Amino acid sequence: MVDTTVPTYTSFDGHRRLATGSLSVNVLAIKRTLEQGSNHTVLLFDDATGRTVEVDTRGSEADVLARVASTAVPPPANSTTQTDAAPRGRGRPKLGVVPREVTLLPRHWEWLSQQPGGASVTLRKLVEEAKRANSDKDQTRKAHERAYHFMVAIAGDLPGFEEATRALFANDANALQAQINQWPDDIQAHTMTLAFGATQP
Repeated sequence: MVDTTVPTYTSFDGHRRLATGSLSVNVLAIKRTLEQGSNHTVLLFDDATGRTVEVDTRGSEADVLARVASTAVPPPANSTTQTDAAPRGRGRPKLGVVPREVTLLPRHWEWLSQQPGGASVTLRKLVEEAKRANSDKDQTRKAHERAYHFMVAIAGDLPGFEEATRALFANDANALQAQINQWPDDIQAHTMTLAFGATQP
C-alpha cells in the first residue's frame, strides 16, 4: 500500500508520469515541463488522497522552492488556537483527554455502569477493539477512494473506465488490471499502486 505517513506526490504531463516523491521534486518537474512548452494538461496528485493539488510555479526555481517550504512549515508550538483558549472543562487535558458528549439509550448506560472500570474505560476498550477489527477494511476503503479520485481526474474519458471503477470497488485487482490494460502504462501503474500497493515500474 501507499505509505501515507510520509507525504508523497505524483505529477503527470498528460498521461506520462513526471515524478513521484516529495512536493519539491514534483513542483520542479512541473515547472520545467511547463517551461518546455508542454501541450498537455499537467496535474499534481497527493498520493494519500488521490486528489489534485494546485501549485504556483511562477518565478525562479528558488522562488518556487521557497513557497513550497513556507507552506510546509507547521504553526509555532506556542500558537493559541480557539480550542486552546476555550475554558477547560472536565477531562484530563494533560493526558490528551478531551471531553465529548455521547448519546446512548438507558439500557446502554445501565450495561456500561456494570462493567469493570466504569463507562469511560469500557468505551475506550470498545473503540480500540473496533479499530483493530476494522483496520484492514479501513485501509482498503481509503486505498480504493484515493485510486478512484486519481482515475476520475486523469482517466475519466479512457475506455473501460466504468468497468474499471466497478472492479476497483469490488476489490478485484485482476479485473481492474484487465479493464485498464489498454490505458497508458504510467496511468495503469499508478492506479494499481494507489489501489493495491503494486510496485511502479
